[in-house]
Amino acid sequence: MNRRLLLRLIAPASLLMGIAAAQEHVSFPSEDGGRVHADVYGSGDRGIVLAHGGRFNKESWRAQALALTDAGFRALAIDFRGYGQSRGPGQSDIYTAPLHLDVLAAVRYLRKTGAGSVSVVGASLRGGAAADASIHSAPGEIDRLVLLAAVLDGPPEKLKGRTLFIVARDDADGAGPRLPRIRAQYEKAPEPKNLIVLDGSAHAQFLFSTGQAGRLMREILNFLSEP
Repeated sequence: MNRRLLLRLIAPASLLMGIAAAQEHVSFPSEDGGRVHADVYGSGDRGIVLAHGGRFNKESWRAQALALTDAGFRALAIDFRGYGQSRGPGQSDIYTAPLHLDVLAAVRYLRKTGAGSVSVVGASLRGGAAADASIHSAPGEIDRLVLLAAVLDGPPEKLKGRTLFIVARDDADGAGPRLPRIRAQYEKAPEPKNLIVLDGSAHAQFLFSTGQAGRLMREILNFLSEP
């Protein structure tokens, strides 16, 4: 692994602020009349949508987006409706808003701008939105799906494409440990799929601020790059 990519994997996003400006800021419509704002990193025909967790925003993906571009991907980090400049129906309640439409809008933007394949990385609640986007997508529209500590609302049996579930062993919320719930959904998801359990208790994107950051990014890159 070259030194530049290693830096992307282990450096906190705050240390990369000066060298990690997004290549381009874009916006595009959602099918229900919303407007999604996003940052584009890199170029090429392998697209990745980065869907942030509830306490994050599109800028939070900066270090990971650069690691993806170093590996040859074009990354699109979105702000969900109600975050930054993004707007859309239902944005006042993130638990009932149709957030999957923001993900689908991003997927379709990448397709329309030359991506031959599109994958989605979704974190926490927005991992659920990414999963719902997969469920509601046309066959082949989303090629691969990475779910970071996401407990799904929709039926996992209806996920499309390859799916990678990732969660820390001791990650928990008010309902208890997430691992048993995620493992149960993983068991119901169609093949091909994989489940990776990391050490510690950090939740979703917070894992990138722990000693698991390097392994986490390597697992994501391996999954997105494998034939």
